[in-house]
This record gives sequence, C-alpha cells and structure tokens, in this order.
Amino acid sequence: MQELIPITLAICFAYAIQAVADARARSKLFAPHISEEVITSLVKADQRRSRMSSLRWGLTLLNAAIGLYTLHRKQIDDFGPEALAVLVGSIAVAQLAYYVIAARHAR
Repeated sequence: MQELIPITLAICFAYAIQAVADARARSKLFAPHISEEVITSLVKADQRRSRMSSLRWGLTLLNAAIGLYTLHRKQIDDFGPEALAVLVGSIAVAQLAYYVIAARHAR
C-alpha cells in the first residue's frame, strides 16, 4: 500500500500541470487580436482530441479486460511470461484498432 503513495502523487502532479497549461492556453484564446475562425478551429480540434482520447482509453480498457478474462479462462494464476504476453498483446491490439479508426476518421 505504501508504494501507491508516490505513484498517486506523480499522477496528481501531472494532472495539475496539464490543467494549468490548458487553462493558460484557453485564457490566451480570448485575446482581442485572435480571429473568430482561429478560435472556432481550435475549439473543434480540442473537442475531437477529447473524443479520440476517450475512444483510445475505452479500447485499451476493453482489451485489457479481455486479456484478463483470457487469463482467467486459461487458469493462469501466476504473473509470468504467458500472462504478460496476453496482457501486452491485448493492449497492443487496442492501440492498433485505435490507429485504424483514427486514420479512417481523419479522411
């Protein structure tokens, strides 16, 4: 349990830095010299990035669950090379699926 404290702290710091950077970028958007077209395009790009990020995490978590279910069905209880290969392989399939979907969506 003690080893989770530094990991959680690092995640919190990363999220705080990202939140501050996003807030600064958004505050600069409302400067008087920026045109309406630029603001609209940036907002649309941010919305698309958010949707695609949700898709990537959804695919990753779904395939990780499928990998864990596969381990359960094969009755692999120890964390060895087989278990690692199944989990890494399932997550890799998720990333490849995301790449294909994102490439089709970009067209």
